Amino acid sequence: MSDGALPFLPYGRQTIEDDDVAAVAAALRADLLTTGPTVEAFETAFKEKVGAKHAIAVSNGTATLHLTMLALGVGEGDVCIAPSVTFLATANCARYVGAEVVFADVDPNSGLMTPESLADALKRAAGRKVKAVLPVHLRGDICDLPGLKALADGVGAVLVEDAPHALGSVGTFGGVAHPVGDGAYSSFASFSFHPVKTLATGEGGMLTTNDAALAARARSLRGHGMVRPAGAEAWVYEMPELGFNYRIPDVLCALGISQLAKLDRFVARRKALAALYAEKLASLAPVVRLAESPAWSDPALHLLTVLVDFEAAGTMRREVVEALKAQGVGSQVHYIPVHRQPYYQARYGALDLPGADAWYARCLTLPLYPGMADGDVDRVVEALAGALGR
Repeated sequence: MSDGALPFLPYGRQTIEDDDVAAVAAALRADLLTTGPTVEAFETAFKEKVGAKHAIAVSNGTATLHLTMLALGVGEGDVCIAPSVTFLATANCARYVGAEVVFADVDPNSGLMTPESLADALKRAAGRKVKAVLPVHLRGDICDLPGLKALADGVGAVLVEDAPHALGSVGTFGGVAHPVGDGAYSSFASFSFHPVKTLATGEGGMLTTNDAALAARARSLRGHGMVRPAGAEAWVYEMPELGFNYRIPDVLCALGISQLAKLDRFVARRKALAALYAEKLASLAPVVRLAESPAWSDPALHLLTVLVDFEAAGTMRREVVEALKAQGVGSQVHYIPVHRQPYYQARYGALDLPGADAWYARCLTLPLYPGMADGDVDRVVEALAGALGR
């Protein structure tokens, strides 16, 4: 509590209700706590929701990305292109399998990889085998998938959507609406169910694909690489390749099924809160403005990110974060550009990615989650105005 009366507002928070608790309790009383029927039920409900042919539930969001690399056969000698503005896992998944990373710059006002920044990254990767391009739907806004796919196709690479922020988002391309995860432009889409995401299972993730062979390989790799030979006795299994234990237990899938049934409500509430923010933050322009959304993107925002001209405000981000905290308002920074991380600087040297650096210099994430009241938006904006001396 910030002042003895008002609750602290974190930048993100799960919404767990009584029926979610009841679903988990029922799963705990079931015969199978893991690798049981609830996993498949969650996968079926999820693929139907996003319009994909296959869904593979796994233990966490990072595991989804690792499995995509394995299923696609990415390895040593290959290159993956990832935007620098993302969480570490987007780039790390390529390194897990021995591939190298070429970082793409981003639009400084949306934080998204663009066809122009991908084209620049492809030039820097010239002469090497680019196996995969991993656009990130940052905050929930959708990248230019047709434009990125055309460039990836041109070098024989596949597109993998890193979409943990974008469950419930819809992109309209060529007059056709595509829910994120429907696989219209990508080989895989990857989701996370970490508590601050749109749908929460505690930990967990999901891969979607329209390719039956890729789905089968991802399922095998999820369970140590084991397969059951056709016609063999029930106890017989073989391991033709090395896999991992990335299985998700039934109890978490029970929570996922319950949460998925509320997705439309969660999305509607996030959109309503984002609209309130847009209205209230207008008074702080031009020092503060919302991160830009592309014209084709109808986002279910996971993150409410503003771009702040701290120099014009005569302050520093650290001071604003502390002032907000003193008023009971949480904030976060999404993200420190990955090309700045010591591991990647040591491996690839210093990179000049001005869009990513401009984004990082101004970005600040404010509270956004379905449990917020309308008045909480006023409180956040008033606290931000005070922190900026407005």
